[in-house]
Amino acid sequence: MTNDAIEQYCREHFDELVAGENGLVGWLQIPSISASPEHAGDVRRSAEWLAARLRAVGFPTVEVWETGSLDGSTPEGLPAVFAEWPSDDADAPVVTLYGHHDVQPVDPLELWKTPPFEPTIVGDDLFGRGAIDDKGQVLFHLLGLQAHLATTGRTSPAVTLKVIVEGEEESGSVHFRRLLEDHRDRLACDVVVVSDTSVFDRDTPSICTGMRGLTDCQIDLHGPDVDLHSGSFGGAVPNPLAVMADLLAGLHDADGRVTIDGFYDRVVMLSDRERELFAKLPFNEHGWVHETALSRGTRGEAGYSTLERIWARPTAEVNGMWGGYTGPGHKTIVPTDAHAKVSFRLVADQEPLEVQEAVKDYVARYDRDGITATVTFSGPGVRPCLTPLGHPALQAATRAMEKAFGKEIRYTREGGSGPEADLADVLTAPVLFVGVGLPDDRIHAPNERVVLSQLRLGAQVAAHLWSELAEVKRT
Repeated sequence: MTNDAIEQYCREHFDELVAGENGLVGWLQIPSISASPEHAGDVRRSAEWLAARLRAVGFPTVEVWETGSLDGSTPEGLPAVFAEWPSDDADAPVVTLYGHHDVQPVDPLELWKTPPFEPTIVGDDLFGRGAIDDKGQVLFHLLGLQAHLATTGRTSPAVTLKVIVEGEEESGSVHFRRLLEDHRDRLACDVVVVSDTSVFDRDTPSICTGMRGLTDCQIDLHGPDVDLHSGSFGGAVPNPLAVMADLLAGLHDADGRVTIDGFYDRVVMLSDRERELFAKLPFNEHGWVHETALSRGTRGEAGYSTLERIWARPTAEVNGMWGGYTGPGHKTIVPTDAHAKVSFRLVADQEPLEVQEAVKDYVARYDRDGITATVTFSGPGVRPCLTPLGHPALQAATRAMEKAFGKEIRYTREGGSGPEADLADVLTAPVLFVGVGLPDDRIHAPNERVVLSQLRLGAQVAAHLWSELAEVKRT
């Protein structure tokens, strides 16, 4: 197996990956929007399309897995797709490949230059909802697997390859953890590969080594049982909005650190090596602030760079606050209630449930002097996920990317959160992020696209990856 042979195979067969009803173009025509109940049938069609494609590639086991109601009273979930291709090598490592086949809603439709479910190729770009997130990145693995078999002469992969592609990632992966737990034995593996991420930029191929966790809540403050005339009662009774302002402002100190007791107790600090690698990335902070964030400055925890803050430090963010009168003119009252929504991004090794208890203690300090304070969390939260730089599987993925891209591979993290922590937790396996998206692919936005040359490079990475991971197991 040589780089040239793999590259040639992927070039010669790339049109088969993209074109026609059995290619990416055909899959993108299915509006598998998991957040919209009216598209539940489309999500099922999408699962069946992928199952058929996996069978055509040669997977001997392919199944559509149902995700039933969580407790019998909630709606049933949307289907996932499972496939397995055992290696002929008795000592081969087991790899579970994760992706998702559902897509985001397309609103606002009027901002799309081409119809979102009529995939359109313009030069090297393929436009359509799901093109990069995540249908394109699921499919490049199929071409990569075919290239791996063709260039090695194997009749089975060098690893026992399992595939789990869920249908609810874009609507919160509500049923996914239970699906993992129910099928833990069948999904058991040595390593998990996730292709739902991006490289740093077109000229800087990179591997993500971690994602932050998340927990979020609503805080409610109740004061007087009715709105009161501010002339008769203002300054004499507690104002819930004023108290809420104090509560939210108190979440951070003058250095931008979160003030909740114990919030940083578990935080794994960045190593000097990680900070050095982050600093080497060609990050244009001015462009990021003014062109990407459309902001006018940076702000955050003192002592950390912008990349360190969004990738490797925990945060508390006020997502919204409301209460009292907000209509035209004025209504001079002391309002009865104040509300706020707050989210917390977490890093290794923070536990969402522990953070929730600390937040409850913080809010409870404001439950006094005529104010009733309550906090409600939307669920158990999402745990953070981190793969150490020195992990042998990560080094195998690095070598595979270096062979495909022909460049030094850098390391990044993701500031967002997803189901990857559940994969690592339930399957007790490290997670490798092997994605080839670009920061300007407009994920979740109108005019989402995939750069076709990036997709082909992804297939080349996948063709190398299985042999590299098998070599790690042998050594």
